[in-house]
This record gives sequence, structure tokens and C-alpha cells, in this order.
Amino acid sequence: MPLLSRRHLLAAPAFLRARSGTAADRPNVLWIIGDDLGVELSCYGRRDISTPNMDRLAAGGVRFQNCHTTSPVCSSSRSAFNVGLYQTTTGTHHHRSHRGDGHRLPAGARLITDRLREAGYFTCNVGEFAPGAKGTGKTDFNFVAERPFDGTHWNRRQKGQPFFAQVNFQDPHKGPAFVEARKQKVLVDPKRVELPPYYPDHPVVRDEVANYLDAVQLVDRKAGLLLDALRRDGALDNTVVFLFGDNGRCLLRGKQWLYEAGSHIPLLVSWPGVTRAGATRPDVCTALDVTATTLAAAGIRQPEGFHGQPLFGAGAAPREWIVTARDRCGEAIDRIRSVRDRRYRYIRNFMPERPYTQPSDYIARQYPTLGVLTNLHAAGKLDAVQSLFMVPRKPDVEFYDLQQDPHEVRNLAASRAHAGLMRQFAARLDQWMKETHDRGAIPETRDEYEKYRG
Repeated sequence: MPLLSRRHLLAAPAFLRARSGTAADRPNVLWIIGDDLGVELSCYGRRDISTPNMDRLAAGGVRFQNCHTTSPVCSSSRSAFNVGLYQTTTGTHHHRSHRGDGHRLPAGARLITDRLREAGYFTCNVGEFAPGAKGTGKTDFNFVAERPFDGTHWNRRQKGQPFFAQVNFQDPHKGPAFVEARKQKVLVDPKRVELPPYYPDHPVVRDEVANYLDAVQLVDRKAGLLLDALRRDGALDNTVVFLFGDNGRCLLRGKQWLYEAGSHIPLLVSWPGVTRAGATRPDVCTALDVTATTLAAAGIRQPEGFHGQPLFGAGAAPREWIVTARDRCGEAIDRIRSVRDRRYRYIRNFMPERPYTQPSDYIARQYPTLGVLTNLHAAGKLDAVQSLFMVPRKPDVEFYDLQQDPHEVRNLAASRAHAGLMRQFAARLDQWMKETHDRGAIPETRDEYEKYRG
């Protein structure tokens, strides 16, 4: 296994530089990834759910309050944070695109596992880790990946070899896990769930939200079993643990949209010798920063042109703002970009003529709240806030003060008092699109569009 050069070690935190630099002397890294896992955890202040295992992880490490994925849907988000570049830069921004067309990453872009493997790490996408508990092995990349991982369990590495492991939990994603979640002994009471003001107070809506929270409690239990398995193997004390979601919650106005609920994810980090127990971080960051921090933990120099940046150590300068991007999701063609700092969110709808409710088979089948909204809207029974999602045309621009309006229901785009601030955000977006070579303006061919169905 190769030694790290002095040039590479200079990019690592100080405590790593003091070590020998051999592969065996570096920490393991674990990514615990929840499908569609938003910040609906008790350690994030949610009162209608119990997540003791994730709460303990937060209490023993750092809880990031404003972490976001670069896309509000899984395949494009995963295509970004597994590489360290925005999906809009690598041409992987359309959901479940390039299936079967041989699309490869552009020159210089590589999977994080390729970089870690070259540095001596064993890479694994974990399957079963405890009786009856396993990860899904999900990748869902919008590009060809010939050898993304070396194995399916950290115990298959060579003696003394550090590992990089991903454990992917499907539970918060709509599907079979939602049925499994209903079988738990302790369930969320639909009558007690906290509804945002843009949802009508309806039994179907309450049931859907409660079922999602049940699924989050299920993944919490499995995360606890996973950490116990690492502890039994004697690996936990030398493992940097990241727990995060691949995008926000799979509820209406969440996943697939660029509001808080669509991109805001938990990020809990436990790094022995680096993180301080019970700390919180209010600065905005993205899942790409998890990628950059992982490379730093392994003592690997940040690649040139990388879009992520380390969250700890000498290179950890808090971001002032971040960008998130939504493109085609399923058959729903759209292009939306958002800029967010710690207080405000700016959204630019490039296709405002396409309503929030444009046809989407996935949303129609999996989001019963949409049916409730549609029926109540037709009957004239929605209030002004609940009607926002049903408008026939999206605004060209949306601007929200998250401090005063955390649910993003009061669009300030026409506010004279905020005009100067909005120009700043618009300029930031223009700058980002130019610097990152945003490919969202290039339409898919008909053949590319049809292949996502395969």
C-alpha cells in the first residue's frame, strides 16, 4: 500500500500529519446514508418523533444545522457527492439519466472510491452487518462506474488496512420500507404530527407524514445496530462517521423541489480526536463537503477544481452561500436553481410555465397528499397558503427570509426593501453557473429522455 507524500499530508488535519502517513495509520471512514432522509430527527428539534441512536451520534460529535444536497433527488445528488463535483458540471443532473448509453465522467472527475483505493483504502458498500439488518448497496449513478467498490463488508479488508464504507438505508424512501415501518412496536401518532402551513389538516395528510416519520424511526434503529456492529469489531474508535441523507424528505414540496424540505438534510459527524461532543455548526454547507472532508481524513490532497471543501482543519473556511439545482425528475422536465445563505433563499424558475403539479407518475402514485390538495382545491377549500402549490404557473423568481418565514410561503420577490439583496443573490447564481459550467441549459435529446425509463 502506498505511502502518502509530504505534499498530500499537508492538506490533512494537524493530528494526521503527526502520524506516519501509512495506510494502516489512518482512520476508517463510514458514510451512513438515508434515502430521502430530511431533518425530521429529534436532535434537530422535531417533537413528534424519537431517534435515540442518531441523537447519541449528534451528542458525541457535531450536528450541522444547514447542510444541503446539491440536488433534491437521489440519482443526481449521489452522482455529485460520490464524485465531489456538481451534477450540473458532469452532465449527470437529470434524474436517472444515461441509463444504458455509456455516459462517463469528464476528464479529471473520478469516484471518491477510486481516489481512496489508490491511497490504500478498502472500499465497500455494505450489505448485511447484523442478523436481519443490511444496507441496500445502492449507487444509482447517472454515469458508468466499472468498479465503484471492492466489497460488501469492512471485515473483508486486509489486516491493518483502513476502510471506506457506505451503508445505504432505503427506509425513509417511499416503497416496501414504509410497510415495514408500520410493523414497529412504537409508531408515530398521526394526531400529534407537526404539519407545515402549506398542508391542509386532513387525515390522509397526517397519515402520510406519520408513516414517513415511522420510516425515519426504523432507519434510526438500524443505524444503532450498525454502530453496535462496528463497536463489536473494535473499529468504531478509529472511524470517522458521517450520517446524512441523499436528499430531503419524500413528502410533497420536499423531494424534487428546491425548498428547504427538498434539499435540507441532517449531517452528523463523529471524528475521534477532531470533533467536540455536542457541538453544532450553523454555517451552510453541502454534501460535497462530506466528500472533501473524507479525502482530508484519508490524507489525500483536494483535487484541482473540486467543488467540495473540508469541514475541519486548515482548509475549513465556512461558506457564505451555496447553490442547489433541480432538473428533470422522471418525466417532469424542469430547470430550477437556488442560492441560499444562512438567512435567505433565492430561487430562479427557468421554466415558470411548468406548474409545480405538472404530470409526474411518481408523485401521483406515491404522494397521497397531492390527491387531497387537488380535491380540496377543486372544491375551493384550500386557504391562500395551501393554494400556492396549485397555481397554474410558477413565479419567475422566489425569495424567502428563512428567519421570518421558515416554511417559505411569503415570496418577497416583489419587495422593494429586498431588491438590492435579490440582485446580489442573482449575481451569485450567474457567477456560479459560469464558473461551474452549468449544463442545465442544454436540453436532453429525445433518445436520452426516453432511456431514463429503462
